[in-house]
Amino acid sequence: MRSILTFGLMAIGTASVLGSDWPAYRGPTSDGTSPESVPGSISSAPKRLWRIDTPKGFSSFVATGDRAFTIVSRDHEGVPSETCVAIEAALGKELWATSTGVAKYDGGGDSGAEDNKGGDGPRSTPAVKDGRVFVYSSSLVLNCLDSATGKPIWKKDIIREFGGSNIKWQSAMSPVLDGNFVFVAGGGSGQSMLAFDQSTGAVVWKSGDEQMTHATPTIATIHGVRQIIFFMQSGLVSVNVQNGEALWRYPFPYKVSTALSPVVGGDIVFCSAGYDVGSGACEVTKTGDKFAAKEIWRIHGNKDLVTQWSTPVFKDGYLYGMFSAKKFASGPIKCVELKTGQVKWEKEGFGVGNMILAGNRLIALADDGQVVVIQPDPTAYKEVSRFKGVAGKCWSTPALSNGRLFVRSTKEGAGFDLN
Repeated sequence: MRSILTFGLMAIGTASVLGSDWPAYRGPTSDGTSPESVPGSISSAPKRLWRIDTPKGFSSFVATGDRAFTIVSRDHEGVPSETCVAIEAALGKELWATSTGVAKYDGGGDSGAEDNKGGDGPRSTPAVKDGRVFVYSSSLVLNCLDSATGKPIWKKDIIREFGGSNIKWQSAMSPVLDGNFVFVAGGGSGQSMLAFDQSTGAVVWKSGDEQMTHATPTIATIHGVRQIIFFMQSGLVSVNVQNGEALWRYPFPYKVSTALSPVVGGDIVFCSAGYDVGSGACEVTKTGDKFAAKEIWRIHGNKDLVTQWSTPVFKDGYLYGMFSAKKFASGPIKCVELKTGQVKWEKEGFGVGNMILAGNRLIALADDGQVVVIQPDPTAYKEVSRFKGVAGKCWSTPALSNGRLFVRSTKEGAGFDLN
């Protein structure tokens, strides 16, 4: 009986590693990591399950169970509309499509390498939980849809209902989920940061007088306290997920656009912005019930250690990510020691894409659609394999769910079987 029980527990543990959902931007834990393990050596030509058109925009895929979701631009009743689409994860078959707002922008998305420009469109990524899909439109409308049918359940217009105001190039913030809450920013005075009940759309809390950026917040537990870290125009602002109470702040300059999600490694938090701002890290401390954040290093300007919107991942004391500003197609992946900001190595040729971490493998999506698998190692760049994922411009983040890798560009999306 003891042997049977042990075997059963091992089987449960193995299953949890082999299969996991990717329900939101930057994955199930808001940090770009997946609990799944991928094969030690991924083929340079993995099986492609499907390819679909994903016209315009920088929305990433999310996936739960047998469905994947993203946001594209389509005409709806003759008007270009941001459209959330649900597809069958294994086959790429479209299941439904729902308009969530007008697709109207004021530029900013048609940059890129000389031979890989264009495709301005939706910037946000959906989030999925308990039969609901949450979409934050570029015009600051938070939509809740039924994940089975795409039918609207509730919505909140942050500009009209909460005195909000949009920013240049329109919002790129994705909704963030934790517990039964969904979080966004963009409201007015006293309500710039907002938490809603996922089921009903009721306001759970509202706080702050901050100006929003394009950055999606990060959920983390630091010194035993669950918190959501917003990257606002004043810098990092961390609040208690339960009540919106401000816990700590880290002032950081804002110029033109800030789009990176804060990266947490233990009690150290990293942030960065382009337009000659640079990067920095703060150490978060807690004395009694009081938090504080102290800067431990800053590097100014675009030259050395900046990331415009490509959010790195953290592993064993190091950041791995695409660090550059406007170096489309050519920008490097770098390994950076989080405590010091010291660059350990760099490899050119990735541009301003994004990467995720699965077990002991980094999966990078270069801005030209190349998928590159890398072994995280602070001593040297160690490439495992690479393959062409999609054509077009990729400012999105790859998603890994139940052994399937989902990638997309401003032209097409694709699903690959990594098992």
